[in-house]
Amino acid sequence: MTKPFPTAIRAYLGGSFNPVHNAHIEMAMQVYHSLAPLTAERNCELQVSLLPNARSPFKSQSLAPKHRLAMLKLAVQDTPIRVDELEIWQPPPVYTIDSVRTLRQRYPQDVLIFIMGMDSARSLDKWKQGLQLTDYVHLWVFDRSADNASSNANPTDPNLPHKPFDNNKTLSDKQRALLINELPNSLPAQVVDSISELVATSIDSLAAQNLANKGLKTLRKGRIYIDSRPVQKVSSTKIRNQLLTYYTAPIIKDGLLNHCEYLSKHLHPAVYDYIVQHKLYSAD
Repeated sequence: MTKPFPTAIRAYLGGSFNPVHNAHIEMAMQVYHSLAPLTAERNCELQVSLLPNARSPFKSQSLAPKHRLAMLKLAVQDTPIRVDELEIWQPPPVYTIDSVRTLRQRYPQDVLIFIMGMDSARSLDKWKQGLQLTDYVHLWVFDRSADNASSNANPTDPNLPHKPFDNNKTLSDKQRALLINELPNSLPAQVVDSISELVATSIDSLAAQNLANKGLKTLRKGRIYIDSRPVQKVSSTKIRNQLLTYYTAPIIKDGLLNHCEYLSKHLHPAVYDYIVQHKLYSAD
């Protein structure tokens, strides 16, 4: 008799989304497409959500929450990605450790995953109780250092081609070791080889045995999956600077066309229109 699987797998990509850009959506969609076959097979719900914060503890200011939330909703339209408002209306600063505790209390039986880039993962020891995140959630880490990511595909396209994982099988042992070694010292032991192992529970006897063979004696501790598929390396800071140039440069300047091209390449059209309509990130 098949034992029941948790009712849902819930994955969250946190950030200020100031503004939300295509690389954010690309990461969320890659996670969604990767988990969809597993949840379909096990007949459980799949939710992948963007989790905007009120303001990053590492930043002194951010755009008003109402505008960032509006842009997020425009960016995920016509996709299966959701927007979770857990953090955005709280008085800043809001710390990730507090949010994952809340999510674990809210969904005690579900598989919870927090998505981040390697740039964030390598600095978790500088976050408030960052090394304790895996007491509550698994981590799905993207290597955003790759410059060979495709930037022409529309990440919101439900027909976006995606390869069945495990993508780590394409890495050499040396490449994988280098990525793992970028993590703070206490975390490499929690890295697993596949997404199936990441979301394994005590009822997944084969996956549990595989993890036990690798020295992970308990499934209660969160695990870490490093996804090496290329993701666009896009900077929200650069987008804001480009927008400032867009507002201040005379329209007859050749450079302005380049700025517009950069923005249209990395922003959802509806988000781009919203920014211009409300003159966001201008000097005014």
